[in-house]
This record gives sequence, C-alpha cells and structure tokens, in this order.
Amino acid sequence: MIVERVDHAGLLACAAGLADLLVDTVEGGASIGFLAPLDRAEALAWWRERAAATAAGRLAVWVAYDGGRPVGTVSLAFPDKPNSRHRAELVKLMVHRDVRGRGLGRLLLTTAEEAAAAAGITLLHLDTETDSPAERLYRAAGWSRIGAIPDYAAAPDGVLRPTSIYYKPLRRETCAEAPTR
Repeated sequence: MIVERVDHAGLLACAAGLADLLVDTVEGGASIGFLAPLDRAEALAWWRERAAATAAGRLAVWVAYDGGRPVGTVSLAFPDKPNSRHRAELVKLMVHRDVRGRGLGRLLLTTAEEAAAAAGITLLHLDTETDSPAERLYRAAGWSRIGAIPDYAAAPDGVLRPTSIYYKPLRRETCAEAPTR
C-alpha cells in the first residue's frame, strides 16, 4: 500500500474513491459524524467540500492506496487562531473493512504524527467513540485519554454514545516559535 499526502487537486481527483471509503466506514459502524445509511452522493459532496480547506492550508489529507483504490485516510485540521498554531486535530482516520487488521490504521496515524512534528506542531488532539476499536489504536500509539463526554455524538445507528478525548504531545517549544505547514 502507498500512503501519500494529497493537495486540493489530488483530493478532488480521488474524491469518488474516498466517498466509497466513507460509505464503507459508516456502514461498518464507525462513528465519524454521519448516520447510516450514508448516501454516496452525500459522501462525495462532503469530500469535495474539504478541497477548499486543503487549498487554504487548514486541512492536510493523506490517502492510502491499494492498487490505485483509496482504502484509508487520515487528516490533520489546523486552527486559524494565533494562540493555537502549535496544535492540530487528528480527524477522519478511516480504514476500509477489506484491509483492516494489516496495520494500515497505525501507518496512517504515524504518518500524520510525523508530518505534524515536521511542520512544527507540538500537540495533537482527537475525539473518538468511547470503547471503539480506535481507542485501542490510540492508546497503543501513546495517546493519553483525558476523559469522556456522555451522549456526545450519535453512532451511525442514531444511538447517542459517549466520546473520549485524547491528546499527544509531539515536542516542546514556545508559542513564539511559529510552526510551518
């Protein structure tokens, strides 16, 4: 498998495959902001909307390809406030059900962490459904759980579930040392 960062044009070029990945992820029960059944056209529109944030540098997207087909993705969302440019949010880590169990989730997570550190980001944070398989991945990768918020988000089946908040420091620096992306 090949993992590469895509720019806004690359994101638009692979949006159809990413839409299929998003639909598969929701159908598999992952709580990533969508309810089931997720219409493919809605998934495609959602990915296309991300292109503007990618072009503006507010979002970095990596895609894992297997034979040219997107089978995984992860993104970093960057805040636009001056006092928070040292941090980023890890968002939408997805692995297609066909390729789970091969270490792709860990590879995507490591890719995003290393790219964040190289860009000067010193703190990452994320939220994930409490007791989900994703929690095991984050804990194994050295992320720290802060706590859980009850009834935070609806799972794909519409049931409200708690969400766990995690963070991971990458390295220390002062706020005066502005990160580069």
